[in-house]
Amino acid sequence: MSVKVKIGDITIGGGERIAVQSMSVFKPSDTDKAIKEALVLREAGCDILRYSVNDEKDAKSFRFIKEKVGIPLVADIHFDYRLALAAIDGGADKIRINPGNIGGENKVAEVAAALKSSGIPVRVGSNTGSIDKEFSDKYGRNEISLAESALKNVAVLEKHGVHNIVVSVKASDAPLTIKAYRYISSRTEYPLHVGVTEAGTEYMGIIKNAVAAGALFADGIGDTLRVSLSADPLREVKAARAIIAAAGLDDNFADVVACPTCGRCEWDCMAFADKVSRYVANIKKPLKIAVMGCAVNGPGEAKDADIGIAGGKDCCVIFVKGEIKKKIAKEDAEREFLGEIDRCIR
Repeated sequence: MSVKVKIGDITIGGGERIAVQSMSVFKPSDTDKAIKEALVLREAGCDILRYSVNDEKDAKSFRFIKEKVGIPLVADIHFDYRLALAAIDGGADKIRINPGNIGGENKVAEVAAALKSSGIPVRVGSNTGSIDKEFSDKYGRNEISLAESALKNVAVLEKHGVHNIVVSVKASDAPLTIKAYRYISSRTEYPLHVGVTEAGTEYMGIIKNAVAAGALFADGIGDTLRVSLSADPLREVKAARAIIAAAGLDDNFADVVACPTCGRCEWDCMAFADKVSRYVANIKKPLKIAVMGCAVNGPGEAKDADIGIAGGKDCCVIFVKGEIKKKIAKEDAEREFLGEIDRCIR
């Protein structure tokens, strides 16, 4: 089990729940847009939000944004150690750096001193585009070179007395990501930030992340998750929440199960299931809802659901824990069933 690390008011590692992270499409210095976006992401379940820091104005914006949105903010720093120092001073709850590209040893030492003084954590790691030549020459492009590159960055910080560390080892394909995290989890106790980097557009990106994160979560590996997508960050947050829930690691949501349909189905079960899913998207309590294709098998197949509906040629039935509660006309199904859901969550 990993050690615990505190990021703002969120604690990760050590058996804490898996935190969802995303990354803003705005500069933090564009504060109005950044705040508006952050509030939407927070409502959707984003626990930690990262920003690219390109200049000193960006670095000074963290404290102001944080006061407005109330979630931990991470500063992503490259090439300029002074921006890391400014972001720490500006109120960032965590920074993400690559010790190898922010200057020489003395610059790393300055950042390390600021990290220790502030008490905030730092994320370091590697991806398939930043594998250290020493390890790629020795091992090739594989999980060992990827993980050992990250561990080299960890060692640089440890040398300067920094131990409040989060580690990542991301690839753009699921198999290598899985292998790299399995390898590094046996070599370090620092919390691991997981995900597939540069995963692609929404559809394939979600599938890649679900495969990788699902396999790692089943092994007990992973403390934070970002589902990297070439899409709105809101889609990242919703996908991450769904992956964590599907892995059985969060039951504080409404789970809609639905019949895949067949030739017996005589109502638009698929469209109805989609309406129900959108209706309960923001419910944050355990609830299992079933939308089934026919009244013959529906209540039996979904008898463990808290509430369900099954359609037929002329009517629908609403059932609770497998027992039929009422029979209704199909034209009344949406109003009646959503009303029953409302009663369940009161």
